[in-house]
Amino acid sequence: MDEVSVLIARSQEGDKEAREVLIEKNLGLVHHIVKRFIGRGYDLEDLFQIGTIGLMKAIDKFDLTVGVKFSTYAVPMISGEIKRFLRDDGLVKVSRTIKENGMKVRVSRQQLQAKLKREPTLSEIAAHSALTEEEIVLAMEAAVEVESIYSAVYQEDGSETYLVDKVVASDGGVGVNFGQGTALHGDSEKDKLLDHMLLKQLLDGLEARERELISMRYFQNKTQVEIAGILGVSQVQVSRMEKKILLRMRERAG
Repeated sequence: MDEVSVLIARSQEGDKEAREVLIEKNLGLVHHIVKRFIGRGYDLEDLFQIGTIGLMKAIDKFDLTVGVKFSTYAVPMISGEIKRFLRDDGLVKVSRTIKENGMKVRVSRQQLQAKLKREPTLSEIAAHSALTEEEIVLAMEAAVEVESIYSAVYQEDGSETYLVDKVVASDGGVGVNFGQGTALHGDSEKDKLLDHMLLKQLLDGLEARERELISMRYFQNKTQVEIAGILGVSQVQVSRMEKKILLRMRERAG
């Protein structure tokens, strides 16, 4: 067994020191992958934190019985974690503060899970992230994932692809004519088109009042208090309505 395999085995048995050594040894790999996402409008340090979560997941899930190098397995896990963050974050817009808090909650939860070997409590996440419990709840509610055909599918070698890629591949590629003989090809254009189509479909399925709430909350960056004043209801009612709407959108997207 090589050194990396020994460390992985010890880490998966609960050795925190071995886990920290593995993370430290592979931070350069995370930095390398994060550079691929330069120019996306996100702070690279934020993406580095998300990529580190992918690295920790790779350490926990790596199968030592499969003849694959750990780095080969870790690369798509790290990249996939960042891609999911970008895609989930880009589908429904939230304020920068809430996005930053959501990232802090995600990182804190992952680190506490690894340390405590259980799901952390709200108070524990609050202490670890230096956020109030109210800020955490708001960030978690706003971060309800609207799942779509971007669901990840893992291959036997640890690599990751997406259901959308399988659908496109079976149809022989993407080509959409917009009236001037121009076809869109490639992941970027495909992602934007599919995201817009899915979002429009989800919004069209809402009642007028619900659509107005989502528009004000996520596209106009209004607070729940501001929306409550406009709609003539309490902030608590807005929070409940928002949560129910997002959950329904998620179910429809799934």
